[in-house]
Amino acid sequence: MKITKPIVIVGTGRCGSTVFHRLLALHSQVMWLSPLSELYPDKPAYNRWAVSAMGNPLLRRMLGNKIRPSESYKFWDRYAYGFSEPCRDLVRTDVTARVKQQVRAAIAPMLTSRRNRLLVKITAWPRIGFLNEIFEDARFVHIKRDGRAVASSLLHVHFWRGWYGPQGWRSGMLSPEDQATWESYDRSFVALAGIEWQIQMRAMEAARRAVDPARFLEVKYESYCEHPMETYRQVLDFAELPVTPAFERQIRAASIRDMSQRWRDDLTPAQQALLDDLLHDDLIRYGYGGSEATRLQAAAGR
Repeated sequence: MKITKPIVIVGTGRCGSTVFHRLLALHSQVMWLSPLSELYPDKPAYNRWAVSAMGNPLLRRMLGNKIRPSESYKFWDRYAYGFSEPCRDLVRTDVTARVKQQVRAAIAPMLTSRRNRLLVKITAWPRIGFLNEIFEDARFVHIKRDGRAVASSLLHVHFWRGWYGPQGWRSGMLSPEDQATWESYDRSFVALAGIEWQIQMRAMEAARRAVDPARFLEVKYESYCEHPMETYRQVLDFAELPVTPAFERQIRAASIRDMSQRWRDDLTPAQQALLDDLLHDDLIRYGYGGSEATRLQAAAGR
């Protein structure tokens, strides 16, 4: 099958993209990467059969917890070397002719006449320029979330590598400016998690400037939680996919937990104030405002 208008979900880690991806994958026209694409990257038919089987309600009830949408970084690394953990964002000029051919050749056999639209999710570095070079007509959906919530979530997952410092995490070495900022907060890990969000959002802004605006859609996580059906209708219209009654029923039946304010419970007042201060300008730019009181409190406490 010819790969046409693939849909690529991007976002910083801990941005809420996982549940968004899993529910969008319920659409009957999309083909996604399952764990089988990681276990058997050289056998695309296995992924095709697995995803197609999930269209059967009985099989989905039986196997749905094992066969579900994945970021499948081992699959990507098999064909696009270094894709999973680059030290910087991957851009157009990083794509070799061989890599482009390999990736397309591995994905095309997964598609079927019914499931003819590829859906993938990538987090952390956006890799938009890289993927846009491989799939020239791709549609990119950016899931954006409050940086304070992202930072808090990073601090509460076992796989965050910020504990090793910038020399051991996945976001590259800090620029002199970011290093100075981190030092000014006494090398706080809370601050480092916030800086990681800033780094990835800067990369997202740079990447989106190189893409036709008509092929880039931004979805605010908080708005998605509040109005999921309206959000999916907007995304389907953007992706040129039909809104089907079956898809709408599944979205309405889904349980979508709004975790947008959990960071306020998980962080101390001083840690909240630190993030308000550190991320103040970015929060305003991305539509999240900021607490002036806590910003001043944090500044006074440094």
